[in-house]
Amino acid sequence: MTERPTLPPGVRHLPSYLPQEAQETLLEAIRAVVRQAPLYVPAMPRTGKEMSVRMTNCGALGWVTDQERGYRYQPMHPVTREPWPPIPEALLRLWQEVADYPHPPQACLVNFYTADAKMGQHQDRDEREFAAPVVSVSLGDDCLFRVGGTRRTDKTVSLRLCSGDVLVLGGESRLAFHGVDRIYPGTSMLLKSDGRINLTLRRVTAP
Repeated sequence: MTERPTLPPGVRHLPSYLPQEAQETLLEAIRAVVRQAPLYVPAMPRTGKEMSVRMTNCGALGWVTDQERGYRYQPMHPVTREPWPPIPEALLRLWQEVADYPHPPQACLVNFYTADAKMGQHQDRDEREFAAPVVSVSLGDDCLFRVGGTRRTDKTVSLRLCSGDVLVLGGESRLAFHGVDRIYPGTSMLLKSDGRINLTLRRVTAP
């Protein structure tokens, strides 16, 4: 049995939190979100370099990035200019169960990782309310997730996230650097083909 790594204070890993049936139900809800708010390829500020993930959002606000205006939250899809669809009820219930925060999330970022996609080490710091955690849900193929401290030079620890896992970044680790180093193709049968969906629930503004 593989020994579980010691995570930084404020990082909570809840393995297999969502059973198979709940994963399937949530996946259908996310597919409905994507039909209304299609996945698109975001670009980095200044350089305009395309990210390796495709993304969309649901909720009152959505996180977006482009070369011209950089990282930000806005109430509409950057391509269709339509409002984001609402956050599925299953995710709102999940937030109530694990967030330990009295107000609902305002944004759910949907990232789709292909087999060769990655996410560099970064902080989730475009929000104004850091008392609320970031709650992350994994669906599909496993990934190698890495998290450290609030400085880029802090020591990091890696763990494998599987379909149905929930990860919470809160407290001392709300602004921890974190990222996805690799995807393990073919490790889940949830999706029709290889890939991983990551759902990230966030509170953007103070109540």
